[in-house]
Amino acid sequence: MGTTSARRPAARVADLSEDRDAFSTANCSVARALEVVGTRSAMLLLREAFYGTRRFDQFARRVGVTEAVAATRLRAMVDDGLLTRTPYREPGQRTRHEYRLTRKGRELYPALVALLHWGDVWAADEIGPPVVLTHRTCGEPVHAEVRCAAGHPVTPRDVAVIAGPGLRLAQTTEDACADV
Repeated sequence: MGTTSARRPAARVADLSEDRDAFSTANCSVARALEVVGTRSAMLLLREAFYGTRRFDQFARRVGVTEAVAATRLRAMVDDGLLTRTPYREPGQRTRHEYRLTRKGRELYPALVALLHWGDVWAADEIGPPVVLTHRTCGEPVHAEVRCAAGHPVTPRDVAVIAGPGLRLAQTTEDACADV
């Protein structure tokens, strides 16, 4: 006779959002991500990479930044592993480089789609958004959606903030003084 395994309810874990001062924000993943892509020009260069732009002069022109700014941002994105830089050479021309998204860079796509959607809803002209992303296969609009691992859509009210392996507890003033 086979045994059946009943699903146990998930263990209740302390929700850190109830005591925001209990843990440090010094080790914040959002802050670290913004260190990599937190400038307007970096996000617009990523937008262009997602739209298929590959060449330096196209990036600078399409984003509307100087070549110096484009060079600095593209170099930083290569250094951070978001883009790879590959040489190419047109006949009779000097060697140049094109940029392609890495897996790390491609994983920012949902964030870019979410920003695009938010901009379409809250910041677009009255006549509507300038571009619409559609699925090539079926033609339906594309959107970003937050879901749990079981597939349920979630809102901020549905999420518990629990301790992860990198959590650092907040230091009290007394603890901080003891370290000096």
